[in-house]
Amino acid sequence: MRTLVIGASGGIGAALATALRPRGEVVTLSRRDDELDITDEASIARLIGALDGSFDLIVVATGALILDGVGPEKTVKALSAQALAAQFAVNAIGPALVIKHVLRLLPRDRVARLAVLSARVGSIGDNHLGGWYSYCAAKAALNQILRTAAIEAQRTHPQSVLVALHPGTVETALAPAQRAGHPVVTPAEAAANLLAVLEGLGPKATGGFFDWKGEVVPW
Repeated sequence: MRTLVIGASGGIGAALATALRPRGEVVTLSRRDDELDITDEASIARLIGALDGSFDLIVVATGALILDGVGPEKTVKALSAQALAAQFAVNAIGPALVIKHVLRLLPRDRVARLAVLSARVGSIGDNHLGGWYSYCAAKAALNQILRTAAIEAQRTHPQSVLVALHPGTVETALAPAQRAGHPVVTPAEAAANLLAVLEGLGPKATGGFFDWKGEVVPW
């Protein structure tokens, strides 16, 4: 199996790369090691454009909760245009541009999977707590982008599986700001959970949103 992990210097991305190496070739891209700027399409196009061949699995493990020292808003009064734009740039627009450039790397003649790391708080139907306006809205936008790309990809890659995944609450740089009451797992545990879910998803699941247990998350 040949895998591409984008965002491989982050907690979950690094754990995914480590878990996948015994299974075959793993190609990684990250801000730390490759100067990948998820907010700059030229950077994305240059690095992904240099790749050749096809990948059986592509994981977009980029994302951030706290940007420029600004964390999740508790009330609508805390909203700012700058924070909202920053969240969309990193958590929605960046992954969307990655999808744009990596689709050509999916094989057309067999099952191939592309997963983006989303978050349950991006679910509109599951929103019962409120708050976290910018982050939640950006993840909801990412989910819609993924869903739409999955529909398009089916026309040229009929066995493709494009999905959004909620990894759970993971012990990374995000953890201090995560909402209380959720069990926390290590990046290695999260990676194992996500890979187990992906292995069980076929083309009929494309365009779906799943959590770390493989359960469907409502949009």
